[in-house]
Amino acid sequence: MNWFRYVVADVFTDTPLEGNQVAVFTDARELPEDKLQQIARELNLSETVFVYKPEGEGHARIRIFTPTTELPFAGHPTLGTAFVLSGPLSLEEIRLETMRGIIPVRLEREEGRIVFGRMAQPLPTVEPYEGEAELFDVLGVERSELPVELYDNGVRHVYVCLGSKEEVAALKPDFRRLVELPILCNCFAGEGRAWKTRMFAPSSGVAEDPATGSAAGPLALHLARHGRIGFGEEIEISQGIEVGRPSKLFARVDGSADDVQRVEVGGSAVIVARGELKV
Repeated sequence: MNWFRYVVADVFTDTPLEGNQVAVFTDARELPEDKLQQIARELNLSETVFVYKPEGEGHARIRIFTPTTELPFAGHPTLGTAFVLSGPLSLEEIRLETMRGIIPVRLEREEGRIVFGRMAQPLPTVEPYEGEAELFDVLGVERSELPVELYDNGVRHVYVCLGSKEEVAALKPDFRRLVELPILCNCFAGEGRAWKTRMFAPSSGVAEDPATGSAAGPLALHLARHGRIGFGEEIEISQGIEVGRPSKLFARVDGSADDVQRVEVGGSAVIVARGELKV
């Protein structure tokens, strides 16, 4: 039996006990491969990250697990890991190797303390979502204000636009049916710079996510592609209120509908716990 150290950060918030939790094992080199998924299930957070020495030009390589599966990429674990690893360093940017390539995270500091980070996410693919009638029925909604489309940046997100933030807050999906769908469902509403979203992911072991960084970038792209915002405009996304963990995410997309050049998502994080796990 060995003890392995980990850090817990609340991400997309600057307030402890809000935002989305992530556990980061800062040195996972001696952890047995067959224990990684079990550890993520034991901690039962949205995601758990295991850090290794880089294989390429990054500062570190990371593997990301939900309670049920490994993800090629995810937003709040990447941002949270950047805060955890960069705390004692003087880096302006940390480069994290994921299964979807290197994710650079630019860091902003005040009086030596990291207060904000911005990650350049993998550019997503986009396609129509063919099961929208079933999805509407599962969600208990009649229609979407925008086309229902699937974006894949390492995570498969589907977007449903509702008429108001109040409609989003009132959603009560049928989770028993939603768990059978191999997607993560994002329902959102808003206008201008301010948007509200809820993300349901029972198939990944998380009924409702407090803050979904991997969904924030594609949401900005979805809005820009359909004329709700301009390319290059940053939006502010509120999430997590319904599960008692309010979160704030920022996202922007540069380029055009035919030539997406950069998808950027930013936010704050705060370290709330340190511990050791016996394996």
